[in-house]
Amino acid sequence: MSAAAVHRLSTSDWAVLAALLEQPAHGFRIAALFAPNGELGEIWRIQRTQVYRALAHLEARGLIEAIRQEEGEAGPPRTLYRATLAGQEAARWWLHTPVTRLRHGRSDLRLKIAFLLRLEHDLEPLLRAQEGVFEAILEDLQQRLQTAQRIQLVAILWRIEMARASLGFIQQLLAQRQALSK
Repeated sequence: MSAAAVHRLSTSDWAVLAALLEQPAHGFRIAALFAPNGELGEIWRIQRTQVYRALAHLEARGLIEAIRQEEGEAGPPRTLYRATLAGQEAARWWLHTPVTRLRHGRSDLRLKIAFLLRLEHDLEPLLRAQEGVFEAILEDLQQRLQTAQRIQLVAILWRIEMARASLGFIQQLLAQRQALSK
């Protein structure tokens, strides 16, 4: 059974867990990372209340733990969290596993790529695996196109274009991997 099936985490939960894989942090710092002007805000936005909900969710599953309280500059003490060993393992699994749905390329895949870059991990294994998944999706759609009619034809044509664009995105990243590693 995969870590995703075991933990049943949302994209925001995985994003918060991956942020804690980088270093211990409190909710306010994590929320700033995913704010509209935050470093990852262009990829995935998480409101502060969602960050605290994700922290509670992850802590209840034993994937993170509170390590201490820090005094806030102008507010109540902040709880500093870190990923547990189980959380580190789950986050690493998530980061290196390709998405299996085209629509997750816009969210989960871009988050994975951003975190792998931030952690200075090699992108190529994920990109090669993702390329294979998108190629298989495109091939399946092209097979289904041969018998599709009316509304199903419209849906499949749209998905074929999404698969081609997603595949092109991965191929562009592979071509740019030297520039990405700087």
